[in-house]
Amino acid sequence: MYIVTHTEATHHVENLVGGWYDSALTSKGTKDAQLVALALRKLIPTDEDSLLFSSDLLRARQTSEPIAEILGSTPVMDADLREQSYGAAEGTPPGTTPFAPPPAQGDRMRHRDGIQGSETRFEWAGRAYAALDRILTVESAHTIVVTHGGTATYLIAAWIGLPLEAAGHVKFKTSPGGISHLREDDFFHDRQVVTLNDHSHLN
Repeated sequence: MYIVTHTEATHHVENLVGGWYDSALTSKGTKDAQLVALALRKLIPTDEDSLLFSSDLLRARQTSEPIAEILGSTPVMDADLREQSYGAAEGTPPGTTPFAPPPAQGDRMRHRDGIQGSETRFEWAGRAYAALDRILTVESAHTIVVTHGGTATYLIAAWIGLPLEAAGHVKFKTSPGGISHLREDDFFHDRQVVTLNDHSHLN
């Protein structure tokens, strides 16, 4: 399985809160999406099947398009692969909406940040865990998931079997266009994080 973080989007360069704000890829993001597709083509043999899943937000869909074209796959859109909803803060400059960060200890997963319409980490991570469960029911030699930086953390956490309730402090650092390679071996069925946030194809 390959977890792909969508490439550079307009909210990155305009310094706006993302979340479900439906920003598009920048020109750099569009070029980098092509490079991601080429990198995956090198990793996935042409004679082996692949499945492609994507967040339904525009920046993820646009990242998935060249991947679909080069691999000959039709992307399956899944809203549960979206980034965390930041509610009323989406599309606004960071810091302009009052925000209460999660506590250092205690129930970080169910903490409410005070922003109208935002999700808790429990709601957000629960979506990602559920999405991975559905994805894993479909057998394929290779699976590609195009998602967002924050959601990638919870997909990886779910992959390695971290209980949802224990995910309050977990954070895997990713960057736009990064590819994380996950693999389950056929004998022991151990789940490996082979590479995390590889972005060498963007250099």
